[in-house]
Amino acid sequence: MLIVIVNVHVTEEGIEAFEAATLANARLSVLEPGVARFDVIRRRDDPTRYVLIEAYRSLDAPAAHKQTAHYQTWRDTVAPLMASPRESHAYESLAPADAGWETPGAR
Repeated sequence: MLIVIVNVHVTEEGIEAFEAATLANARLSVLEPGVARFDVIRRRDDPTRYVLIEAYRSLDAPAAHKQTAHYQTWRDTVAPLMASPRESHAYESLAPADAGWETPGAR
């Protein structure tokens, strides 16, 4: 299991458009065979800051995800909404076990 954590900072004016585009991308991402989970969370004390938690079943799955039309639409839509460049880091899951990353009802 490969977990990618993406930190995003958007402009205040971009919050609504970012959330709409990101939630649409997340709904389609969990339907991909290589995606176990795709969470979108927002900071309580700063609604311009988000974290995307992406759980992939293989090391190749993130590249496949980036080839999808919904990812490319998301990328192009949110680019002008960024207050600063997004940052991502890859992690390996120690707990839960791989099956624990499944999004209930995603499939």
